[in-house]
Amino acid sequence: MKISYRWLGRHLDLEGKSAHDVREDLTMSTAEVEGVTALGSGLEQILVGLVVECGRHPDADKLSVTKVDVGSGDLVTIVCGAPNVAAGQKVAVALPGVTLPGDDKPLKKAKLRGVESHGMICSERELQFSDEHHGIMVLDKGAQVGQPLTEVMPLADWVIEIDNKSINHRPDLWGHRGIARELAAIWGRRLRPMSSPVPLPEEGETRPVVIDDLAACPRYCGLIVRNVEVRPSPAWLAALLRAVGLRPINNLVDLTNFVMLDLGQPMHAFDLRHIADDGVRVRFARAGETMRTLDGVERKLEERDLLITSGDRPVGLAGVMGGEKSMVEADTTTLFLEAATFHPATVRRTSVRLGLRTDSSARFEKSLDPANAELAIHAYLRALADIGAPGAPGALVDPADWRYEPRRVTLRKARLARKLGVDLPAADVARILTSLDFDVREYDEHFEVGVPSFRATKDVAIEDDLVEEVGRMHRYDNIPEQPLAGTLTVPVREPELWLARTLVKDAATELACHEVYDYTFVPDAVLAACGAEVQAYVEVANPVAPEIRKIRRHVMPSLLASLAGNQRHAAEVRLVELGKGYDSERRVEGGLPAETLELAFAWSRAEGDHPYAELRSGVESLLRRIGCPHEVRARAEVGDRSWIHPGRTAAITAAGRELGYVGAVRPDVLQRLGLPAGCAVANLDLRAILGAGLQARTMSHLPRFPSQPVDVALIVPAATPVADVEAFLRSAGKKLVREVVLFEVYRGDRVPEGTKSLNFTVVLGADDRTLVADDEARFLARVREQAGTIGATLRG
Repeated sequence: MKISYRWLGRHLDLEGKSAHDVREDLTMSTAEVEGVTALGSGLEQILVGLVVECGRHPDADKLSVTKVDVGSGDLVTIVCGAPNVAAGQKVAVALPGVTLPGDDKPLKKAKLRGVESHGMICSERELQFSDEHHGIMVLDKGAQVGQPLTEVMPLADWVIEIDNKSINHRPDLWGHRGIARELAAIWGRRLRPMSSPVPLPEEGETRPVVIDDLAACPRYCGLIVRNVEVRPSPAWLAALLRAVGLRPINNLVDLTNFVMLDLGQPMHAFDLRHIADDGVRVRFARAGETMRTLDGVERKLEERDLLITSGDRPVGLAGVMGGEKSMVEADTTTLFLEAATFHPATVRRTSVRLGLRTDSSARFEKSLDPANAELAIHAYLRALADIGAPGAPGALVDPADWRYEPRRVTLRKARLARKLGVDLPAADVARILTSLDFDVREYDEHFEVGVPSFRATKDVAIEDDLVEEVGRMHRYDNIPEQPLAGTLTVPVREPELWLARTLVKDAATELACHEVYDYTFVPDAVLAACGAEVQAYVEVANPVAPEIRKIRRHVMPSLLASLAGNQRHAAEVRLVELGKGYDSERRVEGGLPAETLELAFAWSRAEGDHPYAELRSGVESLLRRIGCPHEVRARAEVGDRSWIHPGRTAAITAAGRELGYVGAVRPDVLQRLGLPAGCAVANLDLRAILGAGLQARTMSHLPRFPSQPVDVALIVPAATPVADVEAFLRSAGKKLVREVVLFEVYRGDRVPEGTKSLNFTVVLGADDRTLVADDEARFLARVREQAGTIGATLRG
């Protein structure tokens, strides 16, 4: 947002304070200032000229040859390409030798199509006033020929650019008066009072105003002003608008922009001819309704768009832009002024949907103070009088009858000192808050602070907001540095938290799983795909969508849905999720549903061997790491886990208590979820694992002697469990076997039908010596001799 230094002087005495002081002090106390730019520098040599003659160029239809009086006694010939140049105009002239702003070389005489030109008649863009370049800049007729332009127009200024993000929570700072109020508090100066309200007749001319929804439009002020005249804005007004990046249009429209940039309150001036006798109605759009906005674009409206209508015809898109058929025209003589407050989310939703971002919508989105609406009406009327065209106002229409009930917030002195790290005198605290227009009442232990309306809409609501106000105005750089101090205590080990973190970490590092975070509530479509929709579920009272109402009983359905989404992007996916399930049929203390803490695995492979064996081996490895004695023997009961394959899922147990399961997914579930046949799942109940008891893990020295890996391939019947073969290999190796790792399951044409080849790496080692080739040979011989005990044969 751009702020004019000269404009701030209308509200505050700036004596002894430069624009750079404004930048420094605002940045340290209020909002980040991104830069300060000087205006008017380099224009001292631009002169006021009078176009005495203007004729068509003999060899160019789009050029004019002019004779210009610049006060030197002789007329200067200038060739001009602007379509609006005409005799009798006062214009800005740059003569040869003058360097225009932004250029690095001075102007020279030039010959254009055979006619010599001795200078330039300047446009606003050539003088860097604005981007307007479709015509030359025409000055007031009262400007004196030959005067420097800087003496005719108030051009010298500094533009202070404030970072918008740092004032998003401060709607009061979106106008010059709000910034001036901050500076007055920072510098300890008095803010110049606003002029008294303009007297308005109680029984004057009006148009009725109806507001359908006071939540969407808390306040709407309307006023008729007759006997106005459309003409160019005076130089001071045009210069202020140009300084902050707005192009002057005409006095009536420019004053609405002036009030918006001055008070932060957007306004709209309707030509009364476009307002029906039945007045104005603020309502939401109807389905299929359209309107053409001021930019000439036909807009398709939705039922959530708020409109200003008259005669049931849209004349404005509330808070965003006026309608094309409502604007001030060259022959306008009567205005209907609008100053209103609209719900910020309503304005933003419409603005974003239509891609229509305006100065008005940017301010309404910040939650404007409704008190500003009436202030803006009076500010407009005063400005009309200031430019010599007061008009004849009617009676003010304000149907919402808005009133502000001051909010009071308690600020405890002890909390303020603790939060800031410095104990400020109570008098300083009261002075700071009073300078910001807060109503302060001091008591022994606290302050009672009344919040002004312009800080109450989206800003100051709780005690810590007041702590921030005191801190920033005292200046955080004035708070002495203190070393950090505190008491360190050894954290208490939470077994459940430790177990969860350990297993998730090991699953990610040892088993190459990607961790998933799913919502606790699960869509009906996922439950239906898993065949689990018939179960009883705890339901969300305020679901994000009607079809996402149920809270999951188990983690697995959510994880399988995630697996399906990831499977489309990779041939093999390994997912793990730590989460909770809630059983609505079992209740615990307080009537709450019973809760389970589960670690779920879902692996899928589009091609190659089924991942079941690897997943089972990996899960058992994790359980051994945490010292959990277990068995994988029994067939798992399906129960409410309708997705598991009843004939291909094993239970993981300890002392007869189920700790989880590992197995395959039912084919029909795979089909509904779009998963490949190679899909394996596992689930561990962490609280059941803790209940079963974990064995203390012992530490041992690293082996002094090297280990010796041996690859062993055994052909076994297809139904033989991997665990049985692992146990056999350990017994065959006696005390030399340190580790048995399954690295392949082969069912190809190289093994007999109805069998499979389990390929292991067996790591041999001894604590007292280095193994030799004979040790490996003896181990393989025992495997060959004893393989028949488990129905296996050793592959050569």
